[in-house]
Amino acid sequence: MATNHYFQSGIPGGRSSEQLLVEDLIIECLKIYGFDVYYMPRQSVAQDEIFKEDPLNNFQFAYPVEMYMTDVNGFGGEGDLLTKFGVELRDTATFIVSRRRWDEEIARDGQVQLTDRPAEGDVLYFPLTQSYFEVRRVELYDPFFQLGKLYVYVLECELLQYSSEDFETGINEIDDIA
Repeated sequence: MATNHYFQSGIPGGRSSEQLLVEDLIIECLKIYGFDVYYMPRQSVAQDEIFKEDPLNNFQFAYPVEMYMTDVNGFGGEGDLLTKFGVELRDTATFIVSRRRWDEEIARDGQVQLTDRPAEGDVLYFPLTQSYFEVRRVELYDPFFQLGKLYVYVLECELLQYSSEDFETGINEIDDIA
């Protein structure tokens, strides 16, 4: 049986003081090595009930929160691809955000109805490169229950293909995309 007498990470789930210590260390690392990124939740305007998509997404709120970009060599993905329809940018990035910082800065805002986690289809603005990324997938269980708790969300994102989204966040640097 994998048991450690100093850290109680198995059943019954670890001690809360140890979990808070690990969570504080993760948040401190994200603040040291991460970047300030704006998280913009998507608000549907006229959702198509058949395909469950909305061509007129609206972004009214931008929440600054520190996130860590996992690939330090730049953006991943297939890069720039020349097709018969023109140049496609297929850059991807993976961001890590602390669950506690997510709750403090974004989920408890009260101005907009949000889910209890980052959602697919929301947009990140990365000010360092002035890039917009659409959240394609949210990994909820990575890393898997260290000390009996989940500490981060892993956001797998793709460069936003702008198609008449409405950005009205009140931050000129973000709103100038349109």
